[in-house]
Amino acid sequence: MKNKNEVLVTRKLPDAVEARLKRDYQARFNADDRLYDKSDILSKCDECDAILASPTDKFDADLLVDLPNSVRIIATFSVGYEHIDLDAARERNIIVTNTPDVLTAATADIAMLLLLGSARRAYEAEQILRSSQWRTWETTSMLGTQVTGKRLGILGMGRIGRSMAQRARGFEMEVHYHDRIRLTPDEEQGAIYHARGEDMLPHSDFLSIHCPATVETHHWLNHERIDQLPRGAIVINTARGTIVDDEALIAALNSGRLAAAGLDVYEGEPNINDDYRRIKNAMLLPHIGSATRETRDAMGFKCLENLDAYFSGQAPPNRVV
Repeated sequence: MKNKNEVLVTRKLPDAVEARLKRDYQARFNADDRLYDKSDILSKCDECDAILASPTDKFDADLLVDLPNSVRIIATFSVGYEHIDLDAARERNIIVTNTPDVLTAATADIAMLLLLGSARRAYEAEQILRSSQWRTWETTSMLGTQVTGKRLGILGMGRIGRSMAQRARGFEMEVHYHDRIRLTPDEEQGAIYHARGEDMLPHSDFLSIHCPATVETHHWLNHERIDQLPRGAIVINTARGTIVDDEALIAALNSGRLAAAGLDVYEGEPNINDDYRRIKNAMLLPHIGSATRETRDAMGFKCLENLDAYFSGQAPPNRVV
């Protein structure tokens, strides 16, 4: 009989999280932080009771069907769970949990960093300095877009969207938003609601994307919707790369239809569309929205809270399926 439940951990986790795993579980760690494929997961999870997964793992129907019967719960180290086939998990009676709430502030911080950096052409300015191209101060060089007092459209007014709105108010921005459900007046704090996302776009000098990746939002920001933004608008995406049509965004940036973009997420990441690397008016980050020590520890502890609850006979607090 097992003394501790066995957990397959698919990625290297923060030290504090792994220390708790060692204390409370019989954990199978990925010390080399190698990306596991289906065969790796299946070979390593035999007789495991749980899997602590990450967004880089693809738990599709084929993998879930082949998991051993011992696996009863998958705790993903993420808020998003599009990498897990929920219907297949439900069919196998495998519980899936995620890590909401704890990365709200960190992701909103990155969204504001991208907004400010894109508006003021921070990437271009740094490259000029690093390549020794700066010759003198000029009145007309490196002119960017003023942020203070501008209009910000937020697509998806969940926790992170509302946190972004709070930061924008510090820059006296007029906040517009679209979500499936309108917020209460107290939650809106003066933000202007649009029942259709398309109706919000003409009022968005800046568009910040914070909605989940779904069938409905796939390539939501396409050629037609970009054309509804004010000329010279700036697009920020810290949600999921699939929400943006890369070809449409790249074309708009190259043509000057959009002034700039700030991106932390990409379709097919880390294999991003190579054209992004050649665009000067795009500030690009490698999916670091939640990358603070405090946030990554909290995400790991949230996974453990879900596992602890399940194995003690209680309902996991962040159950998705």
